[in-house]
Amino acid sequence: MVTDAASFGHAIRERRKELGYTQAFVSEFSGFSVSFISDLENGKSTAELGKAIYLANLLGLDCHLTPRSEN
Repeated sequence: MVTDAASFGHAIRERRKELGYTQAFVSEFSGFSVSFISDLENGKSTAELGKAIYLANLLGLDCHLTPRSEN
């Protein structure tokens, strides 16, 4: 579950590694800087949301927002 910038970044890093991609490869393919990718993976809370979602989708991750169940 993604609850903050750090857990979002962790999910991005894990997926990138599962695919066997380096940050440099993703940078070249996406057009984003290696420093942006690194900041995002390290949970920098000021990373641009649009770029973060685009990168998640590029790595084959879907972003879903669902209401919490009321117990």
